[in-house]
Amino acid sequence: MNILKNLDFIKAIKDMLPQLLGRALFIVLAATLLGFALGLLIGFILALARISKNKVLNRIVILFQELIRGTPLLVQLVYIYYVVPLLITIAGQLLGFEGYKCNFTPLTAGTLGLGINYGTYIAEVIRAAILSIDGGQKEAALALVLTPSQAMLRIVVPQALKNSVPVFGNYLVMMVKDTSLMSYITAAEFLTTAKAYTSQTFLTIESYSILACVYLVICIPLGILAKYIERKCNTGKR
Repeated sequence: MNILKNLDFIKAIKDMLPQLLGRALFIVLAATLLGFALGLLIGFILALARISKNKVLNRIVILFQELIRGTPLLVQLVYIYYVVPLLITIAGQLLGFEGYKCNFTPLTAGTLGLGINYGTYIAEVIRAAILSIDGGQKEAALALVLTPSQAMLRIVVPQALKNSVPVFGNYLVMMVKDTSLMSYITAAEFLTTAKAYTSQTFLTIESYSILACVYLVICIPLGILAKYIERKCNTGKR
């Protein structure tokens, strides 16, 4: 009963919301949007490499995908933030750059980690979408004196990307939630902000309840938008 008497949601809302909707929101949006754009780019490149006829390239890409998908995103974020800068520093010094030191900001490391991780999954979505396109369309494009590369980029890829849009929407929602893992690399996102406020005020129930509500306010509309786009895409196929 003492816990219930000490609850103070009004104070927590007044104190936390400005922090959550300020720098923390910027970090979450920046990491999500930049990470998603990077993931799309990486996914597109990996997908094209997977469908190429170069067996060596195929095996390298498969090995890379298995390496990324076989390790937790949290471990990847920590590795990129703490280990990769050290490796780059060592490489730079070996190349003769005395005194060179590489550092990643938490936002940079988080963006890279999210982009690389999601890129390996997006690659399979794009690859499957490309393979699902009727081969006759590519043959028709070749008959119109287009090169294989032109036929792929102008005819096949645009249709494949359109078919992949609904899945991309789901990945975007998942990425917003996964930005919470950036708290482990000291990024000042939502979870880090909530932890800091809780340690100062001991308003644990209030802080994390507000945090959950903020994520819901962001993710539910995004989820609804993703379903709306999916219905539109499915309607366009009929």
